[in-house]
Amino acid sequence: MTTDEPRALPPAQRTLPAMLQRQSALFAGRSLLRIAGRAWSHEEAATAAATRAAALTQAGIARGDRVALMCGNRIEFLEVFLGAGWMGAATVPVNTASMGPQIGYFLANSEAKLLVVEAEYLERLATADLARTALREIWVIGELTGAWQAPPSVRVSRYPEASGVVPPAEVQPGDPIAVLYTSGTTGPAKGVVCPHAQYFWWGVNSAEVLGVGRDDVLCTTLPLFHINALNTFAQAAVTGCEVVFESRFSASGFWGAMRASGATVVYLLGAMVPILLAQPEARGERDHRVRVGLGPGVPQAAAKAFFERTGVRLLEGYGSTETNFVIATATDSPRGGVMGWVRPGFEARVADEDDVEVAPGVAGELLLRADEPYAFASGYFNMPQKTVEAWRNLWFHTGDRVVREADGAFRFIDRIKDAIRRRGENISSFEVEQVLLGHPAVASCAVYPVRSELAEDEVMAAIVARAGCAIDFAELASFCEARLPYFAVPRYIDLMADLPRTENGKVQKFKLRERGVSGSTWDRRPAGRGR
Repeated sequence: MTTDEPRALPPAQRTLPAMLQRQSALFAGRSLLRIAGRAWSHEEAATAAATRAAALTQAGIARGDRVALMCGNRIEFLEVFLGAGWMGAATVPVNTASMGPQIGYFLANSEAKLLVVEAEYLERLATADLARTALREIWVIGELTGAWQAPPSVRVSRYPEASGVVPPAEVQPGDPIAVLYTSGTTGPAKGVVCPHAQYFWWGVNSAEVLGVGRDDVLCTTLPLFHINALNTFAQAAVTGCEVVFESRFSASGFWGAMRASGATVVYLLGAMVPILLAQPEARGERDHRVRVGLGPGVPQAAAKAFFERTGVRLLEGYGSTETNFVIATATDSPRGGVMGWVRPGFEARVADEDDVEVAPGVAGELLLRADEPYAFASGYFNMPQKTVEAWRNLWFHTGDRVVREADGAFRFIDRIKDAIRRRGENISSFEVEQVLLGHPAVASCAVYPVRSELAEDEVMAAIVARAGCAIDFAELASFCEARLPYFAVPRYIDLMADLPRTENGKVQKFKLRERGVSGSTWDRRPAGRGR
């Protein structure tokens, strides 16, 4: 077995402990990680996992338990993720923009026993219903300050220094490594149960698409609580290269950060490219080592302009938290403007509402499945019915409408699901609607996406006021800001006499999307510029 053949590793090697031990043996003292002023070699990563696993064990965490983690891009995130995976527990990453109600839901649904949280987010727990959770302990990263008090049943302490090590658990490829919450479409967010083998395959497939080798430096500004960034660690682990995690995306500082890191591979979401292109041209856009970038959802014209201006070719692709890197383009693809072609190890079908495959050129829902065991998620945590619905007929139903062209390329059309994607975040219209309906002046509402100037969605809400009540749009937006992540707060609000409905009373959101932004629409942007 050579270091360049991770795809050929047997199933037993497709677990996080096996990955860490393999990279420690093969790559030893080679640099693996730089994050927030800290660094690891490949060998040190395995040691960090074993020591943090010991601390988790001492805290009463056992194999099969869940550990919630609300943390920015810092080394403690990876310590907990690797330590939990080493001992057979699963990590539950929480979006750092989440507010109290969402945090409480994630903790309750995942049945997490331990929460690791940065001090700056601690007071958000004041509006989280911890009494309905299985939480027993909270580790705080940073200083314990503020007035928030935990319930008597929950012990709060500083993030402990690790001491001692524990041997790796005999983890199986199908055992959960993480529960990653992705926004629901007609209900609460769903916890995607990601097996160890799925995480392994994310690293292998992404590295193959990008041509990652042991001398590359991967650099991402995306948050570790998303699979996109989390999987960059897996890419480095299977190839022996180095990964650099920046704290956040900065358009003005992006190229300076890439030069400082020595990056050769970068990761950009669709909206980030138009934002970078809107910056004044500068010499630094060419003064770097970056050779390729992953840019799913970038419009073809923007990708072309980006290449001409920076010399960086962006590759398209398709994957989701539930699946893997299933469809992709390559640097030598015959044409652009498509998501790409199906990758080895996967099958893709475009089907009608009865799961019957449609002809090339006809739009339908994208259905996916994997050849290798556990290369996809196992289902939704504590949601068996939703799991059956999504994986019916042994295909995963993506909820995305696509077209398969005559040459086998897949072209994205739109989303069938009632979900919104803004700033790289999936937003549940249901959750936003529940917050709006909590306002005393709102009788009914509908939340839906409209396109923005940044090739992504903006959140729009149609509101019907209660009889005798007036709607103050700015006050309503402030009401949402205190109860929703910033990216989920509606930018546009329309006041309507009634919502368009079917004969049985269901809101016809397609009519609202077609209507879009009008002259009567209130725009929050002047008051919330940049958000």
